[in-house]
Amino acid sequence: RWLFDQAVCTLYAFCGVLFGLSSLASLTVLSTVCCLKVCYPAYGRCWDVRFSHGHAMGLLLAVWAYALAFAATPLARWGSYGPEPYGTACCITWEPSSKEAMLYILALLICCYLLPCLLILASYALILWTVWASQRALRRH
Repeated sequence: RWLFDQAVCTLYAFCGVLFGLSSLASLTVLSTVCCLKVCYPAYGRCWDVRFSHGHAMGLLLAVWAYALAFAATPLARWGSYGPEPYGTACCITWEPSSKEAMLYILALLICCYLLPCLLILASYALILWTVWASQRALRRH
């Protein structure tokens, strides 16, 4: 069973959601940047823009803001945190108690799971296709 009070349960769940979402968002950003660098090497050269330390910091800030926005919404009563069904840990309350809770779960599914996964898959598929097309062009010459 969960050994602590509701405040610790909420903090535990908040940290789990925050770090989980930031991890998936970081992987999404990395795959997208890799895709731009491999598939569109001339991207940014038109305006003499290079990927810099400032760009990386901006992307990191965006990743953490994105994760914080979705992790903090249950604290503002859009969704909720509570004990898991077995009662040994805490996470998002997946059993919707209201229409708002159902919308939060749906928003998590779409914005925090499906969209990042599709972006990662599309990025790596485009990288593979670009490498395959490059090898094919080399064989022709």
